[in-house]
Amino acid sequence: MSNVLASVIRSVRAEFSDVSDVDQATRIIVRLTVAALLGGILGWQRESHGKAAGLRTHMLVSIGSALFVLVALQAGVDTANSSRVIQGVIAGIGFLGAGTILKAEGKDSEPHVKGLTTAAGIWLTAAIGVCAGLGKETTAVVSTALAMVVLSAVPMLTKKKD
Repeated sequence: MSNVLASVIRSVRAEFSDVSDVDQATRIIVRLTVAALLGGILGWQRESHGKAAGLRTHMLVSIGSALFVLVALQAGVDTANSSRVIQGVIAGIGFLGAGTILKAEGKDSEPHVKGLTTAAGIWLTAAIGVCAGLGKETTAVVSTALAMVVLSAVPMLTKKKD
């Protein structure tokens, strides 16, 4: 019985051997946490304005994007080939964003498109997650701040006066 238990423990230990030291574990935690927080900031802004894609969606998109890039780097993919991973994230997020865009037509109104800002926000959130996953946290933070300006301040400048 002790041989079986020792074998199980060895197997479990081998399964969790992808993180070799405390520095690497810290990098993983910091990058994924930064992605979650920054995605959460954008998601909170969207949710507080009654948009369908809110806090959880933006956090998951950002974490997922960071994770794809981070895992590729952990697997030893070099910078040149990590661009393929980033291209895959961009294409996948494009499909997700496309699902948020609706064309509405009413009997008495002109056709109009809804959801473009949400789709663009999800796309940007994925890019911010990629930055965090690559360890470019400053770029991710600056991008998030700029996005908040665009989402919060620009609408005040463009409000129609009745």
